[in-house]
Amino acid sequence: MNAQAPPELRQSTRPEEVTPRLREELVDCWEAVVNSGGAVIAAEFPLPPVSRSHVAPVVEGLVRSLDPRRSRLLVATLGGSLAGWLVLRRDTHPLVAHRGTVNHVQTLPRLRGRGIATALMDRVPGIARDEMGLERLAIAVRGGLGLEDFYGRLGWAEVGRWPGALRVAPGDDRDEILMSLVL
Repeated sequence: MNAQAPPELRQSTRPEEVTPRLREELVDCWEAVVNSGGAVIAAEFPLPPVSRSHVAPVVEGLVRSLDPRRSRLLVATLGGSLAGWLVLRRDTHPLVAHRGTVNHVQTLPRLRGRGIATALMDRVPGIARDEMGLERLAIAVRGGLGLEDFYGRLGWAEVGRWPGALRVAPGDDRDEILMSLVL
């Protein structure tokens, strides 16, 4: 990370906390990340390229699902503008209520390499443990991008791998790598 100012982090736990401007920034970020080859393609999206018409309804669904016990949005800003974001979720079923899942970790492509994702991921364990009462976190990442190395440096451990589970394009199958962090 270079000597620039660190991002400011803020979380939202209810839909009304997400302003119309932030909703637009989330859509813009997600569209840019997917279209630049980022590994955050939602199940509702077609394969890239995606447009606002694909991304906006998914963002709206994420925002509507925010709830202090079940789903939180963590955003990083630089100079008051969105730089990156992620979602921290938990399933309330008793079998799995002790663990959460991190989804949609992303940084605006033009801001990559500035420590945005690291700052977001460094903040997640405290929120998960101290505010949500979670004991373990899970994340699934796409192979072939070095993401398992990034998360490994942050303390996450690979716990499984589904060979060829993700078809990025015809003839380009990637492993889905399952990772865990004990809190």
